[in-house]
Amino acid sequence: MSSALPGSVASPRPVRNQRVIYDVLYGFIPITEWEEQIINSPFFQRLRWIKQLGFSNYIFPGAEHNRFAHVIGVMHSMDQMIRALGIAVPDHELFDRHSTSPAAMLHKSLRIAALLHDLGTFPFSHAIEHAYIRHGNDTRRPRATGNKHSGKTPKQLPNNHEHLGSFIIKNTPYDGGITRILEDFEFDIQLISDIIKGDSKYLIANQLMHSDLDADRMDYLLRDSHYTGIKYGQFDREYILANLTTYDAGNGQVAFGVRENAIHALEDFLIARFSWYSQVIKNPGSAKFDIMSSHIAEALLEHDLIYQFHDLLDMIFAGDERFFWFNDVYFMNRLQQVRLEKKIKDRKASELIQMLLYRRPPKTLRHSLFQHRILRSDGDDSEKAQLTAKIQKKVKEFEKILKRHGKGKAWILADIPHKDVVFTRGIGHLKATRDQPHLDTESVKIISKTGKPSLLVQRENALMKHLSGFINFVPSVYANDEAVELLRRRRLIT
Repeated sequence: MSSALPGSVASPRPVRNQRVIYDVLYGFIPITEWEEQIINSPFFQRLRWIKQLGFSNYIFPGAEHNRFAHVIGVMHSMDQMIRALGIAVPDHELFDRHSTSPAAMLHKSLRIAALLHDLGTFPFSHAIEHAYIRHGNDTRRPRATGNKHSGKTPKQLPNNHEHLGSFIIKNTPYDGGITRILEDFEFDIQLISDIIKGDSKYLIANQLMHSDLDADRMDYLLRDSHYTGIKYGQFDREYILANLTTYDAGNGQVAFGVRENAIHALEDFLIARFSWYSQVIKNPGSAKFDIMSSHIAEALLEHDLIYQFHDLLDMIFAGDERFFWFNDVYFMNRLQQVRLEKKIKDRKASELIQMLLYRRPPKTLRHSLFQHRILRSDGDDSEKAQLTAKIQKKVKEFEKILKRHGKGKAWILADIPHKDVVFTRGIGHLKATRDQPHLDTESVKIISKTGKPSLLVQRENALMKHLSGFINFVPSVYANDEAVELLRRRRLIT
């Protein structure tokens, strides 16, 4: 199939007797026969038991929503974006398993990619995932998983949710497996995997799945705002959808942007995301529980007390049902068991487990270096790098003092962010060549009335031209009571 985008005319009229799911944000969402089978599979049902926002519910009691509802919402957002762009097929083709035109298969595949993009999510989402990434692939002999494939990890992969999800999509050709469902309905599994990773041959597909204005962000901002009660994530969704349009990106590729009359609605969306990340994800109250859980998970991995990444691959490959239990409940139960049976002797890890189980937050250390601040970062991260080095040096100084005088009871926990909280990336960070910045898949394009694309961050009438060069740098250093008392006695913190 050519990389040129198949064209078609969308029909918003629903067909009779459609399968539907009722969503709190969008109302009734129609789904296809194959989507229903995917949703009812054990691999997908696992997402019911993984919270969308990790431990944010420790601060925002309403944040009990899960990845299951989110990805269905992303699929719906993807479908609405496809329709708004005029690249959808009529519903009688979309819902017909025998409709296999290039346009129909692209529409169907984009919906499936949106539905499956978080399939490999770890317990409590990104907090536990970061522990697996830091831990890497354990080279010790895998524990028995109770099947003939035990100890025969099929492939070495980076320990992140995208590769875990891709592995599920490609390596489950048995009853209840995602591979089997996709094969039964004759989908191009590699294409779906590539769309999820942002590596597909369709430029517009990569934009729709991985960009500053993608289907994922279109859902989670509104959904997280609804469940946390924080209003920052709200934006004019309908107006943005109404002003999406395509443009010719050259070399047979079609891409999408936003009409210039919707610049302010688009910037409101980007500001909402910046504020949402700053207020919810980096909330000083809830972020400490996420970093605690991440360090606990790493300690459990070091002591081989939770599944290693290769164990997960083995279980997926063999259809071991224990993978379906790899969720928030599994993680919390393991903490309770480890604590009850005193399986970890490390004092810091043991205390962290107790604090996480019973919602006892550590103290936040007050120091001039640890303050949250806005930094300039437009192609040059030197200011951030210098500040990070200073913070790391200060943390090491504190750790030496605690080791020498803390009698084995005092500890600190540093959270120095690697991922920046940004409005949008400036021109200096674009992946595409400078003479063809409109080909960058991440940045948002503005389409003039004559159909010419330009970057939002280069528009003279755009606030983002100025805000794109800034990041919200949010370092935090936490400590237990013994450490705080010791450091205060030495007048090292305020």
